[in-house]
Amino acid sequence: MGCIQSITCKSRIKRENIVVYDVSATIDHCPTIIEENSPIVLRYKTPYFKASAQIVMPPIPRNETWVVGWIQACTQMEFYNTYNDIGMSSWELPELCEGLVRAISDSDGVSYPWYGNTTETVTLAGPTSKPSRFTVSMNDNFYPSVTWAVPISDSNLPLLTRIKRDQSFTTWLVALNTTTREKILLQTVKWRMRVDILVDPSMPLGSRATLMGRTHQDQPRVLTRMEPIPPNALGRPNANDAQVLMWRPRKGPPLVVIPPK
Repeated sequence: MGCIQSITCKSRIKRENIVVYDVSATIDHCPTIIEENSPIVLRYKTPYFKASAQIVMPPIPRNETWVVGWIQACTQMEFYNTYNDIGMSSWELPELCEGLVRAISDSDGVSYPWYGNTTETVTLAGPTSKPSRFTVSMNDNFYPSVTWAVPISDSNLPLLTRIKRDQSFTTWLVALNTTTREKILLQTVKWRMRVDILVDPSMPLGSRATLMGRTHQDQPRVLTRMEPIPPNALGRPNANDAQVLMWRPRKGPPLVVIPPK
């Protein structure tokens, strides 16, 4: 017997009816690029993490809309910039550091819970009479600026001696019913990006920084099991808004340089 009011009926979309294939998760096999073009900041550009998958969704019932795409969260972050023996600046996610949450959303800040809303997602509005075939893809990398001088100083004297960054992410492929908020997890990927740069501030601009340690990143892991999405990975704040820039001197109390948004 058919449903009188389809909105009260349980969706016919089930995990076993969704086909996922050609899942790919890679980090470009190239080193981090260091840029010393500015007398104010050093910049570095890491290789790209890239994920893609092809999906076949079954016909969508009337009065249902499904979005299929990538959700990403930061699960660990260490990001230290050392300035000689004076101290260091660090980008921190306080709730993550203190163990209050297991993950922070890495959404673009607009498309929650999705990482983005261009190639990262596909929206299917019912009714559709045939299966829908499509690809969803995303990419991510780091391209920050780090001041040569101590960030709380009025001086432009270059004192930066080391940059160390180690950050981990979990990325989920998800089908979401926009009405009921039912989520079907389709894939889980884990990846990590590490950067270690040694700096000699006494050298001329253009020849101060050297990439240390590994020249290539470990490749992402596509898990054979589904890992649940922590609640903080689905909503505000995202990592960019939640992070704090601290100055931690060798002597004296730490200072907040840039508070969370």
